[in-house]
Amino acid sequence: MPATPAALLPAPVHYRVSAQDLQARLFAIELLVQAPAAQQQVSLPVWIPGSYLVREFAKNLQGLEATQAGASVGVRQLGKQRWQIDCQAGVPLTLRYEVCAYDNSVRTAWLDAQRGFFNGTSLCLRVLGQEDALHSLELAATPATANWSIATGLEPVHIDGQGFGLYRAQDYDELVDCPVEMGRFWSGFFEAGGISHQFVVAGAAESFDHARLLEDSRRICEAAIGFWHAHDGSRAPHGRYVFMLNVVNDGYGGLEHRNSTALICSRRDLPRTGDGKTSDGYATLLGLISHEYFHTWNVKRLRPDAFARYDYDQENYTELLWFFEGFTSYYDDLLLLRAGLIDEARYLKLLAKTINQVLQTPGRQLQSVAQSSFDAWVRYYRQDENTANSTVSYYTKGALVALCLDLTLRREGKGSLDAVMRVLWQRCQGGPMSEADVLAVLEQVAGRSYAEELAQWVHGTAELPLEELLAAHGVRLQAEPPQPAQRLGLRVQENHSIQIKAVLRGGLAERAGFMAGDEWLGIELESGAGWRLTKLEDIAFYAGQAQQLTALVARDQQLLWLPLALNEPQGALAANVGLAVADGDLAKRWLRNAATVRPEPVEG
Repeated sequence: MPATPAALLPAPVHYRVSAQDLQARLFAIELLVQAPAAQQQVSLPVWIPGSYLVREFAKNLQGLEATQAGASVGVRQLGKQRWQIDCQAGVPLTLRYEVCAYDNSVRTAWLDAQRGFFNGTSLCLRVLGQEDALHSLELAATPATANWSIATGLEPVHIDGQGFGLYRAQDYDELVDCPVEMGRFWSGFFEAGGISHQFVVAGAAESFDHARLLEDSRRICEAAIGFWHAHDGSRAPHGRYVFMLNVVNDGYGGLEHRNSTALICSRRDLPRTGDGKTSDGYATLLGLISHEYFHTWNVKRLRPDAFARYDYDQENYTELLWFFEGFTSYYDDLLLLRAGLIDEARYLKLLAKTINQVLQTPGRQLQSVAQSSFDAWVRYYRQDENTANSTVSYYTKGALVALCLDLTLRREGKGSLDAVMRVLWQRCQGGPMSEADVLAVLEQVAGRSYAEELAQWVHGTAELPLEELLAAHGVRLQAEPPQPAQRLGLRVQENHSIQIKAVLRGGLAERAGFMAGDEWLGIELESGAGWRLTKLEDIAFYAGQAQQLTALVARDQQLLWLPLALNEPQGALAANVGLAVADGDLAKRWLRNAATVRPEPVEG
């Protein structure tokens, strides 16, 4: 009998995953360690890179047992996500366990009768001491999944036409950075920059225009590859790429990986056959695709030096998320413009939305965007009613820092932020970087230090010089009437009544005594008239020009009457701005990138 080719043999660390019980939502995992250490320890990550929150994935792991040489061996739990196996050294060790998969997000794992999805951080125990060894993953079909297909960025070794079979990863990091989509999904392909891209979509309605999604995604990928590599003729760092889109009734989000991304969007946001318009929802989806694809370079390769080697057992702190998430947020919509998928008017509308999100966040006056990056673990992913008053988003303000740097460089005729990003890629060789690298490259491109700007814009809380810099590029920042929630200093949910989600510091609602958790039922006017409210715009309809009224609020089953003055100074919280082109030629040089200066290549 011929020997099995070495390439088809299990790696030193081998996982076999099957959808064991669709109704019970259970994945079955078998882990084979060819040469374990004595008293081998294993652990499951507590977080997934790209989503900065300790999520405790081990809470979904159950039934862990171990065998060696056909006999059971003891398993002792050492901590919340770590176990020690009472095994001998050098004798193959098999671990078996189950993971309950019920989170229909991009971060963990999901399994039901229609679809399966998992990130390796949720399913694959880490064999301590062997993280750098070759890893393999066998995706096994079951009778219940016989008609399913597989999509993943992992390297296939021996798979069938549906994708079930053996895959390989060079180490544990690569294994858990390649999520797996399984089910009866739609799949299509396109080529961009000489690279094959696969797009899989699960859960779409019959009206889904897959041809348009493929073409628009191709243009995004071409724009991103060109951004990073067209100037020096280098190649993109990935040989192929997989988009995995989970379509639901109501949802939005994405998580980047080295050669794939997991996305989620609302069903109505997909393009529809026969409708050539770009809805706001579809534009948002395209921006998400652009954002996650840009991360292929900016955070998956070029990354904080604190992430040079992930520590899966605890938080990994960095002050640089303003750069990696914020700058990516600046370029996601800008690349849509450069790819011809949105026009200047829509881009400026999206940019104005970002500006308003920052201006209407009182926390920007308390927390720097560098502090926001460091605090992501306890603030950004754990938002509450006080979040807007005490923090600022490293996504939105980081995007505005990128805008300010870009416009300053262009105004001084010293290149652009595009040039800075490309020189950073060369300087750091697409690997770990620090803020010192950012400063050094800014000085190299601009011919002067940007330490003062970063001290103020990144490490300080002063307002950004947006109006001045935009005006220098032909775009006017102008005040617009605030929306009702902005005028009152509220964040609400409107669903048959008005539920108060946040009361912003210094706003009219805070002065009146509103609290998060209140239900705003109605208003009473000085004339004695009373009206039931279902949405904030009802106030102007019923109250007209009234400057004083009483708000009827339910709090903890008590009815409260709160005097609300609408004629008091509203301060910065009422700010609402729009952007308009004042000088078309100047604006086009920025928006269409005509002013980009190519930097000289650098070594090291």
